[in-house]
Amino acid sequence: MGITHFDEARGIDYALGHLTSRWTLLGEAAGSVRVGVRRIQVPAGSWTTPAHEHGREEEIFYVLAGRGVSWQRGKTADVRAGDCIVYLPRRGAHSLHAVEPIDVLAFGPRFADEVPRFPRLGYSLVGGRAVQTTPGVIERAPFQFVLESQLGPPELPEEPGPRPSTIVNVADVEETTVERARVHRTRKDLGRAAGSRETGIQLVDVAPGREGSPSHCHSAEEELFVILDGSGTLVLGYGEAATETPVGPGHVVSRPPGTGVAHVLRAGPDGLRFLAYGTREPGDICFYPRSSKLGLPGGIYVRVEPLDYWDGED
Repeated sequence: MGITHFDEARGIDYALGHLTSRWTLLGEAAGSVRVGVRRIQVPAGSWTTPAHEHGREEEIFYVLAGRGVSWQRGKTADVRAGDCIVYLPRRGAHSLHAVEPIDVLAFGPRFADEVPRFPRLGYSLVGGRAVQTTPGVIERAPFQFVLESQLGPPELPEEPGPRPSTIVNVADVEETTVERARVHRTRKDLGRAAGSRETGIQLVDVAPGREGSPSHCHSAEEELFVILDGSGTLVLGYGEAATETPVGPGHVVSRPPGTGVAHVLRAGPDGLRFLAYGTREPGDICFYPRSSKLGLPGGIYVRVEPLDYWDGED
């Protein structure tokens, strides 16, 4: 059905020198297809990942709790709960260091031909295999975590530097509120505020008993929702065919494109807060079953009449 919980998804523990962490595979457990989200919990003094740089994938991190240091291409900045961090591709290797125990969500797309580079190691991952990227030399290599743990952590300055424009805190992002008959929500567009380009992430607060959006489904865009606070209901489908599933903090909902099944999140009596992550597809078409509308590229909306496949063919 496309839903999981922090406590239900499979976790992996790493204990390799300074790379000590627990990874919870939320996107896979929720059934996401072309995007993913993982929860990374890191004890004080450790790092999330080997320093790496993506060629195509844009990564967005959201700090759930704790405090750390964002390290990118040798430059550092302090990060804390409520921060959104965008790591754009081809902008230098990055990682996160936990000053206090830190708990983060890592969102990103999945590209089959992605080749992440590990410049401190001189290796890249090509087709899932580590190959040496030193000029003139190509050979198989151990997994990047093992190599990075043997190399030791990157150097950190005594004090973090200034925060770049790619790190924003929810308290500093402008909010917009929409109130209609069914929908009453307040959004903060964290992704755009931090400079994301190919994907986006928003913090959404839904008023008690109201909905976060009109019921809809996408043709090309894939969405992930992470419930942070409150309670509510995930409604899939429309009319008599609709199903309702209770959701609360820690639930992760995946809505792949092209399912033809509309979705909406409705808040319970104490309201609902969630993160909404998704891809930005210029050719996406969105269907709204309540109003029989299509949202077309360019912000054009048209009314349609749903028909049977064979209607008018005989």
